[in-house]
Amino acid sequence: MTALNDLVRPDRYPLSSRYDPAWLLDLDMGPNPLWLLEDLAQNLELRPGMRILDLGSGRGATSVFLAREYGAQVIAADWWIAAEEAATVFTKAGVGDQVTAVRAEAHALPFEEESFDAIVSIDAFEYFGTADNYLPYLVRFLRPGGQLGMATPAMTRDVRELGAIPPHIKKVVGWEAIAWHTADWWRFQWEITELVKVTSASLQQDAWRDWLLWAQAGIEHQPDSQSANQAVIDMLTTDAGQFLSFALVTARKN
Repeated sequence: MTALNDLVRPDRYPLSSRYDPAWLLDLDMGPNPLWLLEDLAQNLELRPGMRILDLGSGRGATSVFLAREYGAQVIAADWWIAAEEAATVFTKAGVGDQVTAVRAEAHALPFEEESFDAIVSIDAFEYFGTADNYLPYLVRFLRPGGQLGMATPAMTRDVRELGAIPPHIKKVVGWEAIAWHTADWWRFQWEITELVKVTSASLQQDAWRDWLLWAQAGIEHQPDSQSANQAVIDMLTTDAGQFLSFALVTARKN
């Protein structure tokens, strides 16, 4: 078995296992995005024809997944990746007629209010969504009853409760870990606005192990990434699930 083969797990992730791990790693902007999305989607009601905003879509793997697996019409919005680059990915994946790439900053979204049935964000929300006023801004783009779902790096205990970033995490990610909140933190942060009803908020099962498999496959597929991926591997091995996880949170607009 190779590390790449370890990313094909039809028993745990049947939908994601239809996708070539090498293709996914070529589009890498965060660990195992399809595994996160497949788990997250279990608590969403995604149907063919829905208009979905994939916020922080990166190079496009999650947008391809939403189009193929759920028959959605997807707007793939990202600030770091040019729309032309993402559009090429969608065309090659055969979903160019379902996915539209848009270059957009998360605090200045160029969309009409109440224009989406769902907003999904994978491996990105920690960069722009932690401010107290962000959820009230974002839900303006959801139709009444629309759904919101996000997967983001998380901690089992909030850094503010710990009083410091654990050294093995600080060594690799630095201050960014202060944005890696617990699932309960996210539940409160969203529900206190009374704009949404949180329908699920939990830590992903064995998230650190999934992340470890991704980093190990990254070294195998892209040897130039060995230094960065080895640092992540060392962090995750030291942590062994004590603090590091991913939060999966879903909600419905009131």
